[in-house]
Amino acid sequence: MVRVQEIPLNQIRRPLPRQNDPNKVQALMKSIAEIGQQEPIDVIEVDGQYYGFSGCHRYEACQRLGKETILARVRKAPKSVLMKHLA
Repeated sequence: MVRVQEIPLNQIRRPLPRQNDPNKVQALMKSIAEIGQQEPIDVIEVDGQYYGFSGCHRYEACQRLGKETILARVRKAPKSVLMKHLA
């Protein structure tokens, strides 16, 4: 089951480091500031913890804009799914 909701940025763990394109982040910051976030990021929820593996540019843009929350598609998953993402 997938639900879309606002999640506090500080509650999303991003376990895999990612190098973002600064130009793309800047463009997203401009867009989000003008019209809001149009596409949710995807997170998995494991034992009440949120983990993000995609939407890195949107995540950074929201952080840099000082947003407290981000729109996310949340899918509950067991630890085995989390471990596959980390492998």
